[in-house]
Amino acid sequence: MGLLEEYEQHFGQLSAEITSNIGRLSNVSIDDRRNLIVEINRGIDEAQEILEQIGLEINQNTDHSQRSSQQMRLKSYQAELRRLEEDYNKSKIKPNPLLVDDSSSIDDFDIGASEDQKRRLLDNSERLERTGNRLEEGYRIAVETEEIGTQVLQNLSSQRETIQRSRNRLRETNADLGRSSRLMNTMIMRSIRDKFVLYIIGVVFIVAVSLTIYFSIK
Repeated sequence: MGLLEEYEQHFGQLSAEITSNIGRLSNVSIDDRRNLIVEINRGIDEAQEILEQIGLEINQNTDHSQRSSQQMRLKSYQAELRRLEEDYNKSKIKPNPLLVDDSSSIDDFDIGASEDQKRRLLDNSERLERTGNRLEEGYRIAVETEEIGTQVLQNLSSQRETIQRSRNRLRETNADLGRSSRLMNTMIMRSIRDKFVLYIIGVVFIVAVSLTIYFSIK
């Protein structure tokens, strides 16, 4: 088990412990209530420190491909801790039935408190289960998103290679066209030069023939 998994397991244990203590908070005596408040505060502080350690571990020692899914799980843990703090604050301001002086209602209160405690524990268990299911669903979606992203990156890389090869072929074609153009220009210049030489030779030949005829007649 890696360090990140140990932090997550410890946070899960603390969350369950804090949830249980919050459920007991309104159903205990004054002394026990004080001890529970101290224990809950300690658990919340420790949970916050663990989440900070998880954040550092994700940023420093997690692969870039897995970082997004891990950060999503961290946000879920942070939301769970905020919910526990809200439940804790609500439970602290609730009146404690054990402090009521009417002794005739103590027996009825014990029965009601026991049922209320069971209901709270069941509600907390259901919330934890729903939170776990949401975390699993979020992790599954993150994994699927990561796989899709990886596939898209692979496709983009393949297309980039194809475009690069096409660009190289275009460059080679342009180079061939340039060489062909230079060769064609050279051939045209040679053709023009040869025609010019032929024209000069023809003119010289005609002049020479004309002079020969002229001198012969004269």
